[in-house]
Amino acid sequence: MFDSQLNPAQRIAALKSLASDEFDVLIIGGGVTGVGAALDAASRGLKVALVENQDIAAGTSSRSSKLIHGGLRYLEQYDFKLVREALHERELMVSSLAPHLVKPVGFLYPLHEKYRERTYVGAGLALYDVLRGFQRALPWHKHLSEKKIATIAPSLRGDLINGAIKYFDAQVDDARHTLVVARTAARHGAIIATRVQCEELIRDGKRVVGAKVRDLNSGKKITVSAKVTVMCAGVWSDELHEKFGIKPGYKVAMSKGAHIVLPKSAIKSEAGIILKTSVSVLFIIPWADKWIVGTTDTPYKADRTNPVATKEDVEYIIDQANRVLHPKIDAADILGVYAGLRPLVANAAGSTTTKLSREHTVDRPVPGFVSIAGGKYTTYRVMGKDVIDLAVNDLRRIVAESITEKLPAIGADGYFALVQQSAQLAQMSGIAQTTITHLLDRYGSLINEIFEIIDADKKMAEPLTPELAYLKAEIIYAVTHEGAQSVDDVLSRRTRIAFEASDGGEAIAATVATLIAPILGWDAAAKKASVSEFTSHLKNERAALDKLLTRTR
Repeated sequence: MFDSQLNPAQRIAALKSLASDEFDVLIIGGGVTGVGAALDAASRGLKVALVENQDIAAGTSSRSSKLIHGGLRYLEQYDFKLVREALHERELMVSSLAPHLVKPVGFLYPLHEKYRERTYVGAGLALYDVLRGFQRALPWHKHLSEKKIATIAPSLRGDLINGAIKYFDAQVDDARHTLVVARTAARHGAIIATRVQCEELIRDGKRVVGAKVRDLNSGKKITVSAKVTVMCAGVWSDELHEKFGIKPGYKVAMSKGAHIVLPKSAIKSEAGIILKTSVSVLFIIPWADKWIVGTTDTPYKADRTNPVATKEDVEYIIDQANRVLHPKIDAADILGVYAGLRPLVANAAGSTTTKLSREHTVDRPVPGFVSIAGGKYTTYRVMGKDVIDLAVNDLRRIVAESITEKLPAIGADGYFALVQQSAQLAQMSGIAQTTITHLLDRYGSLINEIFEIIDADKKMAEPLTPELAYLKAEIIYAVTHEGAQSVDDVLSRRTRIAFEASDGGEAIAATVATLIAPILGWDAAAKKASVSEFTSHLKNERAALDKLLTRTR
């Protein structure tokens, strides 16, 4: 049987496998599309390897709005197919594929007019509900009066708001979900190796037959043999096509989306809020005991590796939210800021590239090489299926159809029963029930692996910081089971402390380094370097906020 654990020993074995085995499919890119494709291919019985030059979900897939949704704005563009597809995926994730990670969340759509706007928006939300089909994991929308809104959301301005319509979508910790999909792929036999950079493709005539990759930790170069190479590189697509000497059938433009994080006390509302702006929409999203507010949508041509919010991004978000909020939010309230890049795809004129929706495109520019770009987080599974459907044509044999629609992520099995048993789990473990709920919503039925770490050292049941719910055991687990290789991996993606903590996690970075150092074999210098790398990155992330606060003091 295969193992889902990602850790130093697994990485060593993965590197040996890359050097010695021949793969049916080599996947370049460890975002949600890449790991989704790896799971799709592995669950069809194919021999699969995935390489990622940073960390799993290091780019766009950890920097989204954390929503699993159909996209209300696409209804206005009459793209019913895309909305229906996304809503179907949403229902699957909430009900069966990842219920421990993907949760329903209610949103209020504030109304400024009593009659015409209510009729128009209500009709749109009715269609939104109908398009999801017969599955009913989330409630239907409902109309709320002005009086009811004053009770549910006191922060909405009563002088502007004449009621609201409440509807439901879902939310997810994107980095955690991407990691869990990667681990699920490993559980089904995929070889996963992070911090491994693809440097060039190997060709036999015109056909691509593998790639030369480099282990960034050791500098060692590895030749990987594969019948077909699949590139899921997102905003890196254009750069890699050029590097590989391939003329693709599409181009990718980058759009930056910035978000701010606020304490729960900053906005008084029992539900999230969605606001229509002049350019798009703005979400005010509940996030445990905080709010995530965003997003922006601006062209971006700078550093792909570390996109950061600007002072203008933060001001825009605050200004748009404050149109309907009282009291108004202030820059001084902000706990964290982050920004991500959307890969917006445009097909080249006359290309044979297949644009399967307005959101994503698959391409086979040369034999043995397939790529995919565009898309939205919610439809990652469909994107993985679509790109593997095209890739298997290069295998020249009959390959089974995709089964991922019926394949739950690790941790999903038994989750609903464990939620019902949370009181018993608390009693048995000696851990508070609120903490048990926190663990179940992060690990699902894999919670027993956290318990094993605590059983070995009772100190691991202690909170990492009084400010947040994370346990020390979760920091250990991030390295022993989830492939974390740095302080940044732990604080930015395995946990979300980098934008949840009031100081971004700077005060506990050294503590984290001390906890994970023995597992990663670090000496004092390596610990110091990893902490320094994280704090430098954190400083860049928070620079826009610091500028704004300096200006307002």
